[in-house]
Amino acid sequence: MARMKFLCDVERCIECNACVTACKNENEVPWGVNRRRVVTINDGSPGERSMSVACMHCTDAPCVAVCPVDCFYYTDDGVVLHDKDICIGCGYCFYACPFGAPQFPQEGVFGQRGKMDKCTFCAGGPEEDNSPAERAKYGGNRLAEGKLPLCAEMCATHALLAGDGDTVSDIFRERVTWRGAAGLTQGWGWDKAYGKPGQRKGRAMEGKATGST
Repeated sequence: MARMKFLCDVERCIECNACVTACKNENEVPWGVNRRRVVTINDGSPGERSMSVACMHCTDAPCVAVCPVDCFYYTDDGVVLHDKDICIGCGYCFYACPFGAPQFPQEGVFGQRGKMDKCTFCAGGPEEDNSPAERAKYGGNRLAEGKLPLCAEMCATHALLAGDGDTVSDIFRERVTWRGAAGLTQGWGWDKAYGKPGQRKGRAMEGKATGST
């Protein structure tokens, strides 16, 4: 049985937030809640990287372990979902999750207790697949249609990978291998795209002189 996983390639992420927008539109996420967000590491410093973060659907999920009413459960595909009819909105899962995936939407009067909300891997919830009730509570169920999460499909640079964990690992492993080979053989990269190292310097000076970017 496939184990569905996310993986974000930080070398490809350009912080366009297309994944965030796609998630909100597909699942009609409540206002003030982001099931997926893009975070920046070492912002403004050498080595700055951006990463798309959501529920990672852990094999041994801490949110499942701490929930006092056992509203979290695993699907046959290894996706971690929760039942909003059982959820009491205590927030334990929010504090237990290292990714801050479960969110606490505040609707109605101040201090009113709500239901936790989180990424579903576009797999809906415990209601009948693609039923109006499932759509209203959990958003779209693309897995039931044989599709992958829209956030990954909308990623322009294919930085965000989603699907069977073994397949995702194979794709990322191949990318890392090619990057390592490029460093030794110069098979691809800036030198290949823009000329030899000496030519790059000349073109940079030319651009500075003409005011081009």
